[in-house]
Amino acid sequence: MTPGDHLQAAYNLWLPGHQLEHGRAPWRDPYSFQPEASQRADFPAWPFAPVFWPLHALLGTVGAWNAFVVLTYLGAGLATFLWLLALGLPRGPALVGGLVFALAPYRSVQTAAGHLAAPVSTAVPLALLGVETRRAWLAAAALATVPLSGQVHLALGAIPFVLAYALVRRRALEGLVAGGVAVAAGAVVYVAAIRGTTGASGRSFGQVERYSAEPLDLLTRHARHGLESFAFLGWLVPLLAVVGLAVLARRNGALAWMLGLGAAIPIVLALGGNTPLYRPLWEIVPGLRHTRVPERLLPLACVALAALVAYALTRVDGRGVIAVALVLVAFDLHVDAYTALRADEHNTVYAGLRRLPPGRVLERPVYLPDRQEGSVYLYYAMQAPNERPLGYSTTAPRIADEVARRLRHGNTGELRRLGVRYVVRFRNGVPASLVDRP
Repeated sequence: MTPGDHLQAAYNLWLPGHQLEHGRAPWRDPYSFQPEASQRADFPAWPFAPVFWPLHALLGTVGAWNAFVVLTYLGAGLATFLWLLALGLPRGPALVGGLVFALAPYRSVQTAAGHLAAPVSTAVPLALLGVETRRAWLAAAALATVPLSGQVHLALGAIPFVLAYALVRRRALEGLVAGGVAVAAGAVVYVAAIRGTTGASGRSFGQVERYSAEPLDLLTRHARHGLESFAFLGWLVPLLAVVGLAVLARRNGALAWMLGLGAAIPIVLALGGNTPLYRPLWEIVPGLRHTRVPERLLPLACVALAALVAYALTRVDGRGVIAVALVLVAFDLHVDAYTALRADEHNTVYAGLRRLPPGRVLERPVYLPDRQEGSVYLYYAMQAPNERPLGYSTTAPRIADEVARRLRHGNTGELRRLGVRYVVRFRNGVPASLVDRP
């Protein structure tokens, strides 16, 4: 089994439906980091768990995840298309703009890696649609979704991005309502899920430098030094965006400035430690010190680029030209983001565990909560949901980190204290044996 955030994301999306089936609160995780920590709020399940639940029932974990990924592309393109139509663009250019955002390479790579920030970024064009159509409820719901889903880093850029758009479009009320609700949602997530955890003390700037993109990453179609520093924007799309910026500047200078800066600022900030601009902001902007991946704001640049490309195509006529543009954009933004991974949906060890009386489970080897290898245990927890002292989260309770460190030494007394009844031993990432400790 290949560890990764895709396993964590699938677990988080599966959990609310599982909880409802058993008559329990769908926003709680009753299994991870037990019994030492209180039940954690499953913020990453928002807003996609209601979609994932029936997919999982019909297709299983692997099929549901694959179907979910396809639907996120369709949703992103549709949301952007509707926003651009509301902005007054013709249907053809708006369609190309929707494709630009849907196929944005950064979003594709992050989705393939299992990072829910990419699917959640669809909320940004939805918020802009709400502002443009003067539907404050839609703008507020969409923008608040970004922090409520746990994507607080993206929210740090999305909130001012939407506010700036609202001011430029003279829809300040909608922007203020959306921004206020989103800030409140971010505060709730911080208090409920970040404060007092292993991620609450902030990150080191050394971590930021490790994940910072280099200028060449903006033009390179493959990940040169890790998926987190991937920042490819296409070759044709940026050129079309420059043309679109010039076209828009003649029509609406304020909107041109807003979209131009909306594209440029996240691109520059994606360079992180490779630009002298980032560290002062990282130290001053509230919340930014808790982040370590500067590229997390790139979906905002993708939204702006999509709009600018659409404006560039308003200078041409004919369905044939739009059809050619769709093909060229698809080729320009294509990246090899997906690879087939081995699945183990009906593991015999966990099938045996499921038939045994309820009891707390420990998987070995023991990993600290922020170690990606622990995501494999979440995957198998979907097959046999039991309380377990381990889990996988970069914002785990501090007590969970302390317990994991003690368990790494194989202290049998600690197992008794935690009430662990079953031990599953893994070999090469696959369950190898089950020990019953009555």
